[in-house]
Amino acid sequence: MDWLSWLTGQALPWLKAHLMPRAVPEWRRVLSLSLSFWMQVAGLLLLVLPEARYRLTGQDSDPYLAWWLAVLLLLAGILGRVFQQGVSIWKEWLRIAAVAAIAIALAVILATPSPAAPLATPRAATETETLDIAVPFIAKEEGERLVAYKDAVGVPTIGFGHTAGVHMGMVITHQQALDMLRQDAAAHRSGLHRYFVPATIFTRLPPTRDAAYTSTAFNVGVAGIGKSTATRRLNAGDIVGGCQALTWFDKAGKRVLRGLFERRQREKKLCMIGAS
Repeated sequence: MDWLSWLTGQALPWLKAHLMPRAVPEWRRVLSLSLSFWMQVAGLLLLVLPEARYRLTGQDSDPYLAWWLAVLLLLAGILGRVFQQGVSIWKEWLRIAAVAAIAIALAVILATPSPAAPLATPRAATETETLDIAVPFIAKEEGERLVAYKDAVGVPTIGFGHTAGVHMGMVITHQQALDMLRQDAAAHRSGLHRYFVPATIFTRLPPTRDAAYTSTAFNVGVAGIGKSTATRRLNAGDIVGGCQALTWFDKAGKRVLRGLFERRQREKKLCMIGAS
C-alpha cells in the first residue's frame, strides 16, 4: 500500500473520527437557548464593529462605552457557562434580555464621568491663567530633550517638541525649553480659539478646560481638534460630551495606543473640572 492510499484510506478517517471537532447533538436548539453563546457573540461584535466602522467610513465613535459593554457581555457569557441552558425558548431569551439590559445599564454608569462641582462664576480664561496650567501639564506629557534630535519624520526638534528654527547640534537649557513650550502652547490655544463660538469662550472655558483642549490640540493639531466632535459639542453647550470626545484621539496608525489612551484620560479629567 502506497502512502497516498494509506492517507486517504486510514489516516484521514481516523483523524476525522478522533480529532476533528463535532457539533453537539441538537446544536441548533442549543444555540437558540444558549445565554453564554449569545453574550459572547454580542461582546465580540462590540469590540469589532467600531473599528470596522472607522476603517470603512473614517468616522470614529466613543470607544469607552463600547469597551465596557463588550467586557460586561463577555463576562456574562463566561459566567453563563455555569448555569443550565434554557429549558424553553421564551424563558431563555427572557434571561438573555435581562442580562443584556443589566450589562448596558452598568456600561453606561461606568462610562459616564462623574461631574465635578460647577464653577461659581464662569468667565473667559486669560492666556496667562490657561498657560500656567497647560505648560506644566504638556511638559509632563511630552517629555524634554535639551539636545536637538530628529523626530519620527526627520524634522529637527528640541525641548518639548519645538521645531521652529531648530538645527541639529543645537543645545538649550531647561528654562529655554519651557519658554519655547509656552510660546508653542500659546499659539495652539490662539489657533484653537478661532473654532470656538463666543459663548464657549466666555462661559464654557475655565482655565482648566482651556488647558485640556490646548493640550490635546498640541498633540493632535489645531485643525484636528478645532473641527472635531469635541469642539462641536462644547460649542453646542454639551461640556461633558465635549470632554468625553477628547478621549477619542487615542489612535496612531488606526491602533489604540496605551500611552495616548492614558493621556486622553488625564486631559478629560482636567477638562471635567467645573463641569455641571
